[in-house]
Amino acid sequence: MAAAGAEAAAEEEKRLPEGDPESGGDSDDEGDSDSSGDGEDEEKENEAEIQRLEEQLSINAFDYNCHLDLIKLLRQEGELVKLRRARQKMSELFPLTEEIWLDWLKDEIKMASEISEREKVYELFERAVKDYICPEIWLEYAQYSIGGIGQEGGIEKVRSIFERALTAVGLHVTKGTALWEAYREFENAILETAQLEKIHTLFRRQLGIPLLDMESSYAEYEEWSEEPIPETTIKNYKRALQQLEKYKPYEEALLGAETPKLAEYQAYIDFEMKAGDPARIQLIYERALAENCLVPDLWARYNQYLDRQLKVKELVLSAHDRAVRNCPWTVGLWIRYLLAMERHRVEHSIISEMFEKALNAGFIQATDYVEIWQAYLDYLRRRVDFTQDSSKELEELRSAFARAVEYLKQEVEERFSESGDPSCTIMQNWARVEARLCNNMQKARELWDNIMTKGNAKYANMWLEYYNLERAHGDTQHCRKALHRAVQCTSDYPEHVCEVLLTLERIEGTLEDWDAAVQKTENRLARVNEQRAKAAEKEAALAKQEEERAEQRKQARAEKKASKKAKKTRIGDKRKADEDDEGEWGQEEELPSKRHRGEGDGVLPEEDMEVETGLFGRSEKPDGPAIPKEKASTSRKDIPKVFHDSSKDKVTVFVSNLSYTMAEPEAKLRELFGSCGEVVEIRAVFNNKGTFRGYCYVQFKEEEAARQALALDRTAVEGRPMFVSPCVDKSKNPDFKVFRYSTALEKHKLFISGLPFSCTKEELEEVCKAHGNVKDIRLVTNRAGKPKGLAYVEFENEAQASQAVLKMDGLTVKDHVIKVMISNPPLRKLPARPDTLPSLSLTPRQIYGARGKGRTQLSMMPRALQRQSNPVAKAENGMVQNSPAASSDPPAEPKKMSNADFARMLLKK
Repeated sequence: MAAAGAEAAAEEEKRLPEGDPESGGDSDDEGDSDSSGDGEDEEKENEAEIQRLEEQLSINAFDYNCHLDLIKLLRQEGELVKLRRARQKMSELFPLTEEIWLDWLKDEIKMASEISEREKVYELFERAVKDYICPEIWLEYAQYSIGGIGQEGGIEKVRSIFERALTAVGLHVTKGTALWEAYREFENAILETAQLEKIHTLFRRQLGIPLLDMESSYAEYEEWSEEPIPETTIKNYKRALQQLEKYKPYEEALLGAETPKLAEYQAYIDFEMKAGDPARIQLIYERALAENCLVPDLWARYNQYLDRQLKVKELVLSAHDRAVRNCPWTVGLWIRYLLAMERHRVEHSIISEMFEKALNAGFIQATDYVEIWQAYLDYLRRRVDFTQDSSKELEELRSAFARAVEYLKQEVEERFSESGDPSCTIMQNWARVEARLCNNMQKARELWDNIMTKGNAKYANMWLEYYNLERAHGDTQHCRKALHRAVQCTSDYPEHVCEVLLTLERIEGTLEDWDAAVQKTENRLARVNEQRAKAAEKEAALAKQEEERAEQRKQARAEKKASKKAKKTRIGDKRKADEDDEGEWGQEEELPSKRHRGEGDGVLPEEDMEVETGLFGRSEKPDGPAIPKEKASTSRKDIPKVFHDSSKDKVTVFVSNLSYTMAEPEAKLRELFGSCGEVVEIRAVFNNKGTFRGYCYVQFKEEEAARQALALDRTAVEGRPMFVSPCVDKSKNPDFKVFRYSTALEKHKLFISGLPFSCTKEELEEVCKAHGNVKDIRLVTNRAGKPKGLAYVEFENEAQASQAVLKMDGLTVKDHVIKVMISNPPLRKLPARPDTLPSLSLTPRQIYGARGKGRTQLSMMPRALQRQSNPVAKAENGMVQNSPAASSDPPAEPKKMSNADFARMLLKK
C-alpha cells in the first residue's frame, strides 16, 4: 500500500506543471497561472466523470464499455488504488483483452519491488494466460520470470514457464518463433558445458514445427552447432517446411482480411479438423476467439469439440467458463456449461452457484429463462434416487420446480410481459416426475388442474396429454372424468376429444357410460356446429356488405367518369361550332388517340391502357418554341408505343414511389443513376392524359450497373423515399417480392417504437451511441416519406444490443416514452385456404384481399355500354365460366361512332 501511495503521489506530481522542475522554471507567472487553471478544470471534469461512471456501474455492473472508460480515465489520472480495484471488478465479470492485461501487468510490475509483491504479479500472470491464449502475454510472463532467477529454484521456474508457453502457443505459425528464440537466449545466458545438449534439444524441437522464417532458425543452428546436424533433425525440418507451405495460404488470408475474419478463421479451422491434430485445432480455435470473443456460435463449436474429442476436465471447464463470461446473454452456452460441469462431476454447490449466475446474466428473451430452468431441473432430477420414498435430493427437486414456476410468473413476466412458457412445460414435466417416478398421482392431478386454469383448457392437445398420463399411471374413473371435462371445454378440435371419449367407453365402459358419452358428445357437437354456422353466416353477411359497398364505389366511379366525358364532349362541340374551316372529320383527326372501345384491333380498356403505357418510352423534347400544357399532354399521347423488352430485365431496374409532380423525371433520374454506370434509356410512365404516374424503368448498359443501382433503394428524392427494385415480370413470377431487410430474429439489432415524429436520425444516434457502437439506424417512413415513429438500430454485436435494451426501454425522448426490444418481426399471416376451414358444410363465399375486390376484378367498361342480354355466371376472379357464347362465334363488330355520337349516347342513357 505504501508503494502504491508513493507511486500515486509521484504520478500526481508529474501531472501538475508547477511542481515539475524540468518544465521551465523561468516561465512567466501569467503562463503558469493559466496552465494551472486549465489543469484544475480538467481535473475537476475528470473527477466528475469518474464519479458518474462508478454510479452507472453500481446500477449495471455488466456495462462493458463503462468499465473500459473508467479504467482509461483512472489510468490517465494516476489513481492506482482505484485503478487496481476497477480492473479487478471487470476481470471478475469479463475476460480481459490482451491490451488490458498487458497494461495492468506493466503497471503492477513497476510497483513490485519486494518478493511478496513479485508473487502477486505471478498470480496476475496466471490469471491473464487463462483468459485467452496470447503469445505476447506468455512472452512477457517468461521474460518477467527471468528477473527472479537469483532466488531459490529460479532457473527451474523460468524453464517451467517457457515450457508451458511453448505448449500453449509454440505451434503458432506466425508468433511462435519469438518464444522459441527467447527460450534459447535464456539457455545461452546461463550456458554451462553440461547445458549444451539442452540448447541442441530446443533447436531440434523448434525445427520440427512449421513456423514462419524457419530457414533463419536452421541457418542459426548450423552456425551455432560445432557438430553436423543429425539426419533425423534434417528430415523433420524438411517435413515441417512442407507443412508450412500448406499453412501459408490460410495465414496470408488472415493477414489480408478485415476484422472479424470469421470466414477465414472458419476455413482454417476446417483445414485443421481434417488434419486431426488436437493441439493445432485447439490453437486455431483460440486464435479465432481472441479476435471474435463475442461470437456465441464460435464458442459453441469450440466447446462442442472439447466436450466430444478432448474431454480434458481443465480445458473443457475453462473454455465453457470463458464462453459464458464473454457472451452471458446466450442461454445455449450456459446450458452447455451446466452439462459439462455435471459430466465432469463438479460439486453440486458449484453447479448451483453457476446456475444462479446464469439467472442474473440478462437474457434477451423470456423463453431463454424457461430453457435454463429446464436444464437445471433436469440436472436435479438426475441426482435423485427414486427408489427411496423421500430424500434430500427429491425435496430439493420439488422446491426447485416450485421456485421455477414462481420465477417465471413474477420475474420473467414482469420484464417481458409474458412468462415464456404459455403451455406450462415445466409444470407438465413436474407432473410427469410425480406420476411416473414418485407414484404420486394426487400431486400430478393438482398440477394439471393448475395448468388448465392458465388458459389451456380450450386446447384439445392439453387434455389429451393429461388423459395419457392418467391412462398410464391413474385409473379409468379419472380418465373418464378428464375426457368429459375436455368435451365440455375444448374449442379448437372438439371432434377429436369426443372420438377419444367414445373409444374409451367402447372398450371399458358400461351401457350407461356409453349412453352418457353419446348424449354428451352429440349435444356438444350440435352446439359447436350451431356456433360455427352463425359465425359463417356473420362472415358471409360481412362479405356481402363489402361486395355491395364495392359495387356502389364502382358505380360512383363509372358515373363520375361518364359525367367528365360528357362535359368534355360539350366543350368539344362548342369549340367545333366556332371553327369555320373544320368539319366533323377534322375533329377526329385532332384527337386521333380518342378511339371508342371495340373500334378496331389494339383498342384497350382505360385501365389496360394505363398498364401498357407503363412499358412505353418518352422521346426527347423537340427543339422549337414551348408547347402549351394542353398540347404537351396531347403530344405525349402521340408518341408511338414502345413495348418493354423483357430480355433486358437484367440490365433494367424498376423505380417507383416518385412524386407525381416531378417536372422532368428523365433528367432527374439520369443525374441520380449516372454514378452507377452508363444509362442507356429512362422510360418514365405517363397515363393517357400525359400525367406522370410516379414510376419508370431505368435501363443500363451493363448488368453490374443495374446491381449497383439497387443500392439507391429508399433514397430520398423530393421528400419521398424512392423505391428501386429488380425488373421482374410478375405475370411470370407472381410470388416475387423484394424486401431488403431481414424478417428473422437479429440479436444485434433493436426495434424502437413510440418515437416522436420529429426525431431525426442524428438525435436517435446520440441517444444510442452511449450504449455501444452504432453501425446503422433506419427510421421507418410511409410511402410519402413521413416518419411513423419507428426505427431499427443496428449495433456492433449482441452484447451491446442487449445492454441497450436494458437501459433504453421505457426511456423518455421528447416527452415520448419509447419501447425498445430485440428485432424479431412477426411472421406475415397468410389468408386461410378454403381447404383448411373446419369440416362443416359452410356457405361458399368469395375470398378477397384486405381491401375487398382488386382493381383487376372491376370491369372498366362504362355501365351504359354493358350488354344486358345473355347474362353469364362469374367466378370469384371475375372471369367468365362455362359460357358457350364465350367460346363459339366471335361477337359482331360494333358500328363505328364519332365522338359526338358517343357523347349523345351516354347523355341519353
